[in-house]
Amino acid sequence: MAPVRLETLGFETLAGWKDDDHLAAFRAFERSALALSTGGASPRPARPGSPGLIAAARAALGGNVSAAQEARRFFETWFRPHRIIAEGGPGFLTGYYEPRVRASTVETGEFRWPILARPADLVSFAPDAAPAGFPEGLSGARRLPDGSLVPYPDRAHIEAQRLGPIVWLQDAVEAFLIQVQGSAQVEFADGRWARLAYDGRNGLPYSSIGRILIESGEIPESAMSLSSLKAWLRDDVERGLKLMRRNRSFVFFKLVEEFDPGLGPVAGAGVALTPLRSIAVDRAIWAYGLPFWIEAEAPWADETPRPFHRLMIAQDTGSAIVGPARADLFFGGGEAAGARAGAIRHKGEFVVLLPRESEP
Repeated sequence: MAPVRLETLGFETLAGWKDDDHLAAFRAFERSALALSTGGASPRPARPGSPGLIAAARAALGGNVSAAQEARRFFETWFRPHRIIAEGGPGFLTGYYEPRVRASTVETGEFRWPILARPADLVSFAPDAAPAGFPEGLSGARRLPDGSLVPYPDRAHIEAQRLGPIVWLQDAVEAFLIQVQGSAQVEFADGRWARLAYDGRNGLPYSSIGRILIESGEIPESAMSLSSLKAWLRDDVERGLKLMRRNRSFVFFKLVEEFDPGLGPVAGAGVALTPLRSIAVDRAIWAYGLPFWIEAEAPWADETPRPFHRLMIAQDTGSAIVGPARADLFFGGGEAAGARAGAIRHKGEFVVLLPRESEP
């Protein structure tokens, strides 16, 4: 990792700080605060919250904050901003969303591609907590009958076996993108909706197929988007499958039939995500619940690039989210959210708000 340092700032130096909706950010922080204060286990464990972060969480839960000014005062009282300065330059932002697609509980002529349940022999662990003697960089393993662990098979092997399908989708592209996003809402023929919730991955390194297409010259970087990626993958089915299998990482799901469609999916931190307030961060570096101030120029509201100056809360992670100044912005659910999320590949300035008792 490139050398990184933190530069302590004053809140008055953050462009647009006073104009943000701090109450919206506070409501997202409250969800993390409950998990931090109770010490509940996260689906994808990150660095533990510091005593100062836990104290701030408990203050948030007992503070009865109901106005934007009170919320801003809370963050300014409990946190101090530190700009993240990396040798490689500004940080990098991408976006993600929750797809909404049609599905079937059985395989049919129309619905032919399975979403798979977590296998019983899958063992998950943090990338920096692999068992002794296990290959570095992996976060999952297969437990053999004798109790020993071996690396889990890759995407091509898992897709060939198709063990444990829970729902069936129309094509491999939708299934692949749901794995990349980490969740989805599915609609069945009888009008019922359910949520596909992340339930583990095979632990092999993630490879961006969009980056592969850009570097090979198949799609110019300026033209890369979710729609252009889908079109390329579907133009030649076999070619598309071959490319998708270059990403050896594979995600498993569980079906959640009782859920609140008004809330985002429960992600890495174990709390529901909030559109344009929740971010995925590198869990090996940051604790869930930390607030981040992000400054960028990007097409986040529509197709026109415009300032994005906003307080975000670390509530998720991702295998492609690596580094201290790297984040995935959660945009919500549906096609419109997907279009906006798919257009985000932009540089940005990152400021982490650390508890005042914490040393940078």
